[in-house]
Amino acid sequence: MQETQALLVLENGSVYRGTAFGHIGEAAGEVVFNTSHTGYQEILTDPSYAGQMVVMTYPLIGNYGITPDDNESSKIWASAFIVREVSHINSNFESSGSLDAYLKQAKVTGLAGIDTRKLVREIRVKGAMRGVISTVDLNEENLKAKALAIPEMTGQDLVKTVTSSENYVLEKPEARYHVAAFDYGIKTNILRILQNCGCKVTVLNAATPVEEVLKLNPDGVFLSNGPGDPSAVGYAIETIKALAEYNRTTRHLPVFGICLGHQLLSLALGAETYKLKFGHHGSNHPVKNIKSSKIEITSQNHGFAVKMDSLPEDLEMTHLNLYDQTVEGVRHRSLPCFSVQYHPEAAPGPHDSHYLFDQFTEMMESAKN
Repeated sequence: MQETQALLVLENGSVYRGTAFGHIGEAAGEVVFNTSHTGYQEILTDPSYAGQMVVMTYPLIGNYGITPDDNESSKIWASAFIVREVSHINSNFESSGSLDAYLKQAKVTGLAGIDTRKLVREIRVKGAMRGVISTVDLNEENLKAKALAIPEMTGQDLVKTVTSSENYVLEKPEARYHVAAFDYGIKTNILRILQNCGCKVTVLNAATPVEEVLKLNPDGVFLSNGPGDPSAVGYAIETIKALAEYNRTTRHLPVFGICLGHQLLSLALGAETYKLKFGHHGSNHPVKNIKSSKIEITSQNHGFAVKMDSLPEDLEMTHLNLYDQTVEGVRHRSLPCFSVQYHPEAAPGPHDSHYLFDQFTEMMESAKN
């Protein structure tokens, strides 16, 4: 098989030479790395990766192919995929095709054959950087200029690019609860778990005003994961502020946020956020549950975090990242609002944190009574 040469050039001028797979062409985005050993399909289809090119630290990717049921959304959101070695053989009884063919069909460029350890080390030392992969323009200076022209992630509202254009309902026979779920880039497994917990789910466009939410008379509100800078999603922050005020003055309406939803809830309740040097992306991050002192191994995908010293008096930290001592969860001291930075639904990743969905349903049950 004839190989197509490709270049990755970062905004600082670093050059990585490899071969292309998937779509032959050019791709751009912020370069981040993911430490998961498996789950590349779920990673590619996670809307939280919009605007980013993903580097896998595990060296061999693609050996179990692609399974339609493993998609976390309707399309690939990562702008490119970077691996040490791509497997052109896939062995899995459920597989419907190869990773290479999957990327080709989606017109997403892949880069293989580079020293991913060196690239990841550079990102860890210097921070996440913008980059361009190209098979058509192999001029390093041109590609560096293109990388510098990419908008920086700070200040970008990418939620509007991934949210559902229309609201829709996922029914659940004999549902005990009705959840209004804001789609900031929601993953399929989140919806699946909510339904398995006995919830009918109304999925809402990210810009849905609070009046429409309250008309649904939900038992709880869910704030999903998503891409970009949380501080740029002002409309979502204002809606969550209004929900908090409704909780203070009218009735208890449990609110549960994860990932971007956690950041938005924290901003709405008076905290601040900031951009991490290279983010948390992987399925092996240890998090301490402060109340129980138990350690959860978690799945994570985010480039921003909540400032610990900005937490207001009525917002207590519930979970702590043991890698870098960052905030991983908060709970309001008097309102039924809580959130975590990581992904309790995993996909991919361990299931240590599924209890949080039960916690949400218990809060809805308590509010009903």
